Amino acid sequence: MRYIISGRNIDVTEGLKSAIYEKLGKLERYFTPETEVHVTFSVEKERQKVEVTIPMKGNIVRAEQVSPDMYASIDMIEEIIERQLRKYKNKLVDQKQSAMSLSQAFIAEEETEEEEIVISKVKTFPMKPMDAEEACVQMELLGHEFFAFRNAETDEINVVYKRKNGTYGIIEPEF
Repeated sequence: MRYIISGRNIDVTEGLKSAIYEKLGKLERYFTPETEVHVTFSVEKERQKVEVTIPMKGNIVRAEQVSPDMYASIDMIEEIIERQLRKYKNKLVDQKQSAMSLSQAFIAEEETEEEEIVISKVKTFPMKPMDAEEACVQMELLGHEFFAFRNAETDEINVVYKRKNGTYGIIEPEF
């Protein structure tokens, strides 16, 4: 795996790099050697955050961990990614095309217990056309973290969501 390590509001020390190599190195058996692993360290007040993004063909494996100690965050991130990879592997339909970034040894491993996805509720609601700002207001009124709406300008379904830093994001479809 190729590591791309960066830092926001922090100098990335050799100790942090070696901790990443040690922890995420355990995941090397899951990936091909040319797989890129993007690691970003950031510090905000008392929060030490590690973000790991692994782009794969058609998918992205991403995890972030926040704790008061950067090394504790690094320890926890490896478990999160491993759990995501196992779930992803169990859901592959076309192993040859979808799993190009995964190693053949990992794909051939014995299937583990598969977590079943259970949909417990289906909700329907009318989608009146509105702009993104109105959708954000509706989301806040409902107390939700995201809100789907029909964009009045494009007539397409969009989703607004509240980010951890209090700002908003919009997801627009791309065809």
